[in-house]
Amino acid sequence: MKIAIIGGTRGLGKWIARYLKVKKFEIVITSRDSASGSKIARKIGVEYCQDNKKAASQSKVVIIAVPIEHTEYVLREVAPSMKKGSLLMDVTSVKEMPSYLMQELIKEGVDFLPTHPMFGPRIRSLEGQVVVLTPLQKNEWFRRVLNFLEDEKVRVLVTTPEKHDEMMSVVQVLTHFAYISIASTIEQMEVDVKESRKFASPIYNLMVDTISRIVAQNPYLAYSIQTQNHYADKARSAFIKTVQDLEKDLNVKNQDKFVEAMSSAAKNLNDLEAALGRSDKAISALNQEIIILKKSIGKEVGLRHIYSGKVHIGILKSLEPDFLILKTGKRNIRLKIANIEVLNSSQRWNWKMNNVESREYDISAVFSNSSNSKVICSVLERLDGIIQVRILDTYHGPPINEGMVSMTFRIKVLDSTKIKEVEKLMKGFGAKIR
Repeated sequence: MKIAIIGGTRGLGKWIARYLKVKKFEIVITSRDSASGSKIARKIGVEYCQDNKKAASQSKVVIIAVPIEHTEYVLREVAPSMKKGSLLMDVTSVKEMPSYLMQELIKEGVDFLPTHPMFGPRIRSLEGQVVVLTPLQKNEWFRRVLNFLEDEKVRVLVTTPEKHDEMMSVVQVLTHFAYISIASTIEQMEVDVKESRKFASPIYNLMVDTISRIVAQNPYLAYSIQTQNHYADKARSAFIKTVQDLEKDLNVKNQDKFVEAMSSAAKNLNDLEAALGRSDKAISALNQEIIILKKSIGKEVGLRHIYSGKVHIGILKSLEPDFLILKTGKRNIRLKIANIEVLNSSQRWNWKMNNVESREYDISAVFSNSSNSKVICSVLERLDGIIQVRILDTYHGPPINEGMVSMTFRIKVLDSTKIKEVEKLMKGFGAKIR
């Protein structure tokens, strides 16, 4: 199936192009900048087309992934070009305008499905992510898209365009406005955020990380979310009035009203115990990785960069507040802790099996006649870093003493230093290395 992503060279559009390419769809992306568009298309391994109408006319599915303020123009441009039996989609953060505009513009035989992925381009998988669908009618294309998303283990929410935009005035407009306001206030107060973290509780650090994630996003998109949602003014006005009321209560030392407001807000948030549990888990997860790293100093660890996906295997030399030093071969590399995840032993082993060349060594040792070669092989294979152990030969006779047997093993390893551990374990069996 050929899928055209209009605006597929940046942000979420680019992420969708990459993801669907991996899923074996035929992808074409468009961009007004032919030089940049062609370069990105080559890097992703997809087709590039500068003409939106041409790309739309040749594709089975067309996904509009342009800024909100350009969505209406692009919809009017491509909708008339689409062929019968095709599907028109968008991924903008507002749904009323594109939903009803698509219904108005599409030709007979063309379907449409307004969509809002509730994530940004930094995620690595669709699993567990939320995607909102606002179909004005549930046709065959709706069922196909729904099945695809559910197969990818997406949490799909089906609602109306109006309900979506009303909820987004809280989920996006209000929260983004508050977080951006806090970040701007910290800047105006000339607070050294790095210094403030030294005085902070884990929840403060988690909050700053969340705020940082918001303000690090595309500011033009943030502005569009604030201005294109019909319910945005109402949400911001309510927020500003609440802030002013709380400020007034504090200025006149009205403890009762402040306490009442806070208590009432807590009750309205509902199921505080579950919320506290989720935040405890988040804090614990952040601390747990640091604990693992501290215990791993001087040992081999596997670290994966959460954005590039590159894996580093080496000896953890030291740990700083924000960075760690990893020895890989003959060089040391410095990695930012916030940008890596620690691989467990199974993940580390699987990576090494697929990326490190194995070597084979033959070891002969003299054991007691009562020794079982199969048991010895099984025990040796349990050593970390050993791929395979098999018996090549057993021998009785001169110069081997009576009551003894010589066994020759072929040891397949990823790390040659592991041979010393093999010899040490053999000696533990009472063997003498030949």
